[in-house]
Order: sequence, then structure tokens, then C-alpha cells
Amino acid sequence: MKKQLLSIGKFALFLGLGLFLVWWSLRQIPDDKWGEFRNSLRNANYWLLIPVFVILIASHLLRALRWKILMEPMGYRPRSLNTFFAVMIGYLANLAFPRLGEVLKCTLLARYEKVPAEKLVGTIVAERAVDVVSLGIVFLLTLVTQYDILAAYGQELIGKLLDKGGSVPMSVLLLIAGIILVGIIVIRVWFKQFAHLKIVIMIKKIIAGVWEGLMSIRHLKRKGIFILYSIGIWFLYTAGTWVGLLATSGTAHLGWGEGLSVLAFGSIGMIVTPGGIGAYAFFIAKLLEEYNIPFELGFANGNLQWFAQFMIVLLAGGLSLLLLPVYNKKNNQHESR
Repeated sequence: MKKQLLSIGKFALFLGLGLFLVWWSLRQIPDDKWGEFRNSLRNANYWLLIPVFVILIASHLLRALRWKILMEPMGYRPRSLNTFFAVMIGYLANLAFPRLGEVLKCTLLARYEKVPAEKLVGTIVAERAVDVVSLGIVFLLTLVTQYDILAAYGQELIGKLLDKGGSVPMSVLLLIAGIILVGIIVIRVWFKQFAHLKIVIMIKKIIAGVWEGLMSIRHLKRKGIFILYSIGIWFLYTAGTWVGLLATSGTAHLGWGEGLSVLAFGSIGMIVTPGGIGAYAFFIAKLLEEYNIPFELGFANGNLQWFAQFMIVLLAGGLSLLLLPVYNKKNNQHESR
């Protein structure tokens, strides 16, 4: 009961944060710019949502196929369509309660493919570990390809904090680097001295889980295909984000580099609040300001892209929920003949 109340409390907290960011973002739009915000959404090219839908469905299909590869060392080969249905239903469940989808997709596959649910938990850990590393690579690529924009933005933020008017001397940067280094050392010592604390144990478990998940990939029979699928997933994410930028006039001139930046910072928004509500569009709008795009136009595009992703999960997840029992009933009847 306590765990359920805690889960509900966490969901309410992050949902509240998302709604706050929606309210806060709308307040950032000046009164004389509301017309531009509305026009941006009114004149958007909604036909582009069709290729976005196809691209993101393809990415989810690759995710399902990649998940199958993680099950192979255990001797299980579930049907691709069942795996895809489970993945989409999991995404649908996550819209209501984050993390519920991970449990549900394991339970569904266990029911229809006779794969023990407890054995699938390790594959979820491996998937999450790869996703964490993949997102880190996306940020690294973003930093390399969009260095001028992101470095200037970072210097501006630090400069404002230090009241230097946006100019940060090298000595200050070295001081910050030294503080970070000392902080890392202090954290390591703190972990050793306070290893009995619950928060330390929890953090260690998370780190150990990510490491264990990454190490499990060594035992895969088809490592190359697994890596190829992983690259394909994030390539499609980037492609879908870029096509989404083309949908509104204020962002239609942006290229793949900017799309990569939007994907990186938008992913943070998806993590911060349930389904990315509020945070996704806010983070995108603040980032696009660095490309000299007014907040109201960036916020309009961010909301459009969030809505497209939400509808894809809602429609594809809902259809998967309906089709899963029908597909398996037909297959069972065919096998019994």
C-alpha cells in the first residue's frame, strides 16, 4: 500500500511539474506575440505528421526487434508482432504511470509467448542501459556539431551567474573544473563512508544495473545487428524530429544539426515529466531561442511535436491493445489444426 501511495505521489508531483511548465511557458509569450503563436499552429503543415508517424512507428518496430535479440541468449524467440504490440502497449501505459509500461510489456509477452516475466526484467535493464549511453552519444554529437551555439549558451548562463556580462575568463573555467573534480572525489569518499544510507544504496544499484545491462550485451549472438538496430532507432528519432521542425514556418529552415539538438534537449523533457507534458515543448522553445527563433514560435513547434508523439502512442498503443488478443487467437486456432 505504501509503495502504491508513493508511486501515485511521484506521478502527481511530476505531472504537477509538467502542468506548471505549461502555465509558465504560456506566461513567457508576450501579449503582442500571441497572434504569432496561434498563427504558427494554425498554418502548420499537418500533412508532415504522416511521415513523422511512419518514421516513429519504424523506430518502435526496431526497438521491438532489438528486444527480441536480448531474449535469444535465454533461448526465447517470441513472434515479432507480439513483441511490437507489447512495446506499444508499454508506451501507452507509461502515459498514465511512468515505469508501469516496462512491467506491463513483460507481463504481456509472458502471457502470449510463454516467456517468464522475471527473466525479461534483465532485458529491460539492458535496454535502459543502452538508451542511457545512446542519449549520451546524442549529446556528444550535439556538442560537436553545434558547439558554437551550445558553448555560447553555456558561457552566457555562467556569465549571468557570475555577473560577467556573458564573458567567462579562463581562470574561472579552470576553477569550475577544479570544483567539479573535487566534488567527484568527495562523492566517492561519501559513498564509501555512508554506504549504509538508503540513498547511497539506491544510487549504487542504479549504476550497477546500468553496468550490468551493458555487460550483458557481450553474450549476444548478434551483437552487430543489435548495435545496428540501436543506431537505427536514434537515427529515426533524429529524422522524425527534423521533419517535425519543417512543419512550422518559424522552424522550417533548420537542418539535421538543429534537429539533433532538439532531440537531445527534448529527450530530457520526456524524462522530467510524464509523457513529456509541458517540459518537452518548454525545453525545445528555450533551446530554439539560441537559434534566434522567438520563444512563441519554438513553443508552438514543441507543442506540435509533442502532440504528434502523444497521438502516435495513443493510436498505435490503443490498436495494439485491441489487436494483441485477436492476433494470438487466430494464431492459436491455426496451430491447433
